[in-house]
Amino acid sequence: MDPLSHLDADRLLSGTFDDPDAELQSALAEYPLDAIGTEYPHYQGSVDGPDAQIEPSERHPVFFGCFDWHSAVHSHWCLLRQLRLSESHPRREEIISEIDERFTPANVRGEVEYFEENPTFECPYGWAWLLRLAAELALWDDEQAEEYRECLRPLESRIAELVESEFLNGDRPFRVGTHDNTAFALAAVWDYATVTGADSLRRSTRDTAIRFFGDDERYPVEYEPLGWDFLSPALTEADLMRRVLDGTEFVEWLDTFLPDLSQSPYDAILDPVDVDSESEDGLELHLVGLNLSKAWCLAGLAETVPEQYDRDRLEASARHHAEAGVSAAFTDAYAGSHWLSSFVLYLLTRSDGGIAPGC
Repeated sequence: MDPLSHLDADRLLSGTFDDPDAELQSALAEYPLDAIGTEYPHYQGSVDGPDAQIEPSERHPVFFGCFDWHSAVHSHWCLLRQLRLSESHPRREEIISEIDERFTPANVRGEVEYFEENPTFECPYGWAWLLRLAAELALWDDEQAEEYRECLRPLESRIAELVESEFLNGDRPFRVGTHDNTAFALAAVWDYATVTGADSLRRSTRDTAIRFFGDDERYPVEYEPLGWDFLSPALTEADLMRRVLDGTEFVEWLDTFLPDLSQSPYDAILDPVDVDSESEDGLELHLVGLNLSKAWCLAGLAETVPEQYDRDRLEASARHHAEAGVSAAFTDAYAGSHWLSSFVLYLLTRSDGGIAPGC
């Protein structure tokens, strides 16, 4: 059952976590709570020999659950963001207990050591979510949050260093709808830098975004989506550029990138993707995430573009994507349950700080 079925479309797109009921809060916490402690199944990566197998929790003593590292990171983000936004969360003590068990100096040292030996691990998607997690703790005016961030700071600092040395100086962007999407990661880095006051990183992120995407024109939206996308390359890029360009600059860029955005040729990205709601296939469930991520991109664009655009059509598209995504997101299939709650929360709370600040 969809625990958000009682919310109307306006509430889904409001972007704020105002007065959420206990059922909704419990539902948003249920799958992340279960997944962060679920070590198997797990994507282990390559195995170099018969004696090389190491338990996921040995490799990653903090972020070992959720099938893969990045999902474990954003599941922690999902839980901590809920605590920041809801002081009366019905599962607060349970969430704190689970995170206390993982956020220890020794465990964080283990994570940092892994990145010392594997400096490109989870670049850029996992790095993006780790910085979102750090930004969330920075936003939360709470003694517990300060302790968590201080504990996590060595890993935060290491990832921030790697972003500058291994990501922002890249030769070209990846315009894909999956984990390697450059625009999604740059948006997360921008948001982190804005929240934490890292002005140099913010400037470098803007420079990279413009270098990679500033001259893009007439994006071929008819090619979207590929079968396993959970991001729209076109809309994710636009969602980044509305952050780094001022109003006039952004409108000029958007007119070149997606001319006549709200018109019929763009049905390929303005219509939600059909999803088999009974599917347990991981690639099919990626499309649930695609509808959710398109919803937050479209809603952000609708709030940003000037009156000459058909805002009503953009808002209607965002609404349809939100309804399609949320209705299928609360699945018991582990291929979706270990990550989709984070995408739902991102959509529901996109205006509650830390996401596209200043836009």
